[in-house]
Amino acid sequence: MDAVGEVFRDDVRGRVGDALPPGALAQLTRLDDRQSWRALAITLLSTAMPLALAAWFWSPWWVLPAIVLVATRQHALFVLAHEAAHHRLFARRGLNEFVGRAIGGVTGIPMCAYRVVHRLHHNDLHGPSDPDMALHGSYPRGRAYLLRKLAGDVAGLTAWKTWRYFFGLPGVRQPGPAGGPLRPLDDTAPALRRAALHDRWTVVACQMLIPLGLALVGGGDALLRYAVLWLLPMATVLQVLLRLRAIAEHGAPRRTDSPLLAARTHEVTALGRLFLFPHNVHHHIEHHLFPAVPQYHLPALHALLVGRGVLEGAEVRRFGETWRRIFAPRSPAPGKA
Repeated sequence: MDAVGEVFRDDVRGRVGDALPPGALAQLTRLDDRQSWRALAITLLSTAMPLALAAWFWSPWWVLPAIVLVATRQHALFVLAHEAAHHRLFARRGLNEFVGRAIGGVTGIPMCAYRVVHRLHHNDLHGPSDPDMALHGSYPRGRAYLLRKLAGDVAGLTAWKTWRYFFGLPGVRQPGPAGGPLRPLDDTAPALRRAALHDRWTVVACQMLIPLGLALVGGGDALLRYAVLWLLPMATVLQVLLRLRAIAEHGAPRRTDSPLLAARTHEVTALGRLFLFPHNVHHHIEHHLFPAVPQYHLPALHALLVGRGVLEGAEVRRFGETWRRIFAPRSPAPGKA
């Protein structure tokens, strides 16, 4: 049983759960380790291929495309770490924590610290304690604003903010008359707080041991390839993908008082899955409604909600529609127009 300060709450506004047939949610929240192993294996293999080809041929014709492809695979690994943060990657808690922390270590984001701030995002979506508002809040802001942000991302100018955020866990504002700063760790069970503080060192250890091992095996050439083919995508293209997905999922909502409008589900193509929505993460309304549903059951949950008419009028869009909405001129705050 999860303790106070650990729970990712279902978004029960509108009583969507009442529309599901008896027993459906229990079936959809059941974990299947084989599905997670398959997703992890495919992601690791698709990560290794562009790395190996670019490292072997080592020319701009191979390196530049590899930087983009590797960033998409880092993003896919991060989505699996997101599953682990929700305790949805593996049924055994110890295995879930080990794999989630390992993924976070190699992709530069401590999974346990991410779990702390991600709880606030789920439990106060679009609210004053939602730490993701810095990414997706106040859109649309006009075309020039977002282009400037994306240019800073691809130039590597904002990666340090991401790392400072997860390593420093900066304060967000506390709602209510008390005011004052509320650090994300303050709304966390003691066990999660300790794990978040310690897990930051997992990233430090990984990012020290990997270059050391490469230097011992392959010398300076291996270190250079690691910097160009792993650290550079992490600091540049990955930041673009994280920003774009956050804005696509929550930016420029029509209203924020309904779970069907405060998040957004996308109809995506194969390219959309590759570049922006790996591992069924495009089913984002469904994820916020029932965060205990693992990613491989989200399509079935989506089909069930569609069949029950729950998603009529919800934020279910093609990405192009979302893109035009995000790029629109600045508008009044959602729900106040």
